[in-house]
Amino acid sequence: MQLTRFTDYALRTLMYLGLQTDRLVTIPEIARVYGISANHLTKVVQRLAQQGYVETVRGKGGGMRLARPAETINIGGVVRDTEDNMDVAECFDSANRACPMLPACVLKSALHEASQSFLATLDRYRLPDLLPPTNSANSRKLIARLMG
Repeated sequence: MQLTRFTDYALRTLMYLGLQTDRLVTIPEIARVYGISANHLTKVVQRLAQQGYVETVRGKGGGMRLARPAETINIGGVVRDTEDNMDVAECFDSANRACPMLPACVLKSALHEASQSFLATLDRYRLPDLLPPTNSANSRKLIARLMG
C-alpha cells in the first residue's frame, strides 16, 4: 500500500508542528523545510484544519499550530482522514465489478485483511511517537537543521 503525497505532507506537517509547540508556523516555512509546493501544502493544511488537527490564525503574524495535544492525534486516524481512497485493488471499488473471479475471489479478502492490519498498526501510534526525542544530540541537530 502506498500513501498519497497528500497524506505524506499531512503527516510531515503534523510532525513539524509537533516540534514547534511554542510558536505559530507558516505554510511557506514548512514548504521550504521539506522542499514541497506551498500551494499543495495549503490544501493539506485546510483539510487538517477541517478535521480538527490544526488551528489556523489569520492576519499579520498568523500561522498555524496543533489544535489539540499531540498525544491525542492518532496516526491511523490521520491517514483515514487524509486518504480519499483506501482501495488497494480495483475490485474494492463498488463501481468496478468487471473481474470474473469476484464472486469467489479469496484475494480480495486477503487484501482487505492486509489493509486493515496496516491501519491497525498505524492506530497504535500517536503523534509524539513519530517525533525525535529532544534530549539526544542527533535529535537536537536535526531540529536545528529543520529550523535553519
